[in-house]
Amino acid sequence: MKAVIFTGLQASGKTTFFKQYFENEYVHVNLDTLKTRNKERLLLEECFEKNLKFVVDNTNPTRENRQRYISLAKEKGYKVIGYYFKSDINGCLKRNAIRNEKNIPDKALFATHKKLEIPSFEEGFDELYYVHITDTGFKVEDWTDEV
Repeated sequence: MKAVIFTGLQASGKTTFFKQYFENEYVHVNLDTLKTRNKERLLLEECFEKNLKFVVDNTNPTRENRQRYISLAKEKGYKVIGYYFKSDINGCLKRNAIRNEKNIPDKALFATHKKLEIPSFEEGFDELYYVHITDTGFKVEDWTDEV
């Protein structure tokens, strides 16, 4: 089974990427829609009990944020795959400004940017990828040591 963990700023394209590449086969674990950590925990427990593939579509800016998912997934025998949404703050601010229901205050974006830690294999990921937004959509690249 696979556990996919997204890391990236708000408005970096995470949910759109999920819809384009994962929606038909993976459970969507997202605090924006679930609203509480308890509901998130219950959904993850269900995924583990039923051996369902899932995507954690949150900002997950720090190692600590990601570790809660990585540890659980590894404990349950899941392969853990990470996608880092490599985007600049200005692009995210522009996309955020045109969002309808998901628009957040700019200061929240700056706060996430300030604490953002780039993921690494040392955290327990089995695979890591970069995701870039281009004029034609998304570009996924294999992970390298340099950002």
